Amino acid sequence: MKTVWLLRHAKSSWDQPRLADHDRPLGERGLRDAPRMGRYLASQQTAPEWVLCSSALRTRQTWELVAEQWPAAPACEHDRALYMADEADLLARVRRLPENFNCVLLIGHNPGLEDLADTLVGRGAAEDLARMRKKFPTAALAEIAFDAEQWRSLGPGQGELCRFVRPKSLPE
Repeated sequence: MKTVWLLRHAKSSWDQPRLADHDRPLGERGLRDAPRMGRYLASQQTAPEWVLCSSALRTRQTWELVAEQWPAAPACEHDRALYMADEADLLARVRRLPENFNCVLLIGHNPGLEDLADTLVGRGAAEDLARMRKKFPTAALAEIAFDAEQWRSLGPGQGELCRFVRPKSLPE
């Protein structure tokens, strides 16, 4: 069984309009929501074995704040190709994940991340599916499980949405 957690970066700052998009940091809400999501993830019974993160500053900061909440955070690879990648590129990258990992966290951007989640999920709790398909907000997490032995075999509609969590649904 393979599981991918898709985490959208936390809310970024727009205080410096001349700053390149890749270099935008987290904003106040993002600095609050990322640790909140990290605490939630740390409280779960499962954890990813590896993290694949966009190279953008806001995704790297999101990961750092999430990782600080875990007693032992998994290794993380920062990949420039994930920056603003579309659904097809993200799926291709997921299919190339090392087979020795069964659970991986991918931190990225919309619309690609939301489109990937929508494409991969074929079943799940109706309420979670509806919330995810309505809006995939910043710092939201979709956990998608596959009855598959190899990442390269993953395809559209094969995943089960195990949970969809938004920061505003979590305690402060």
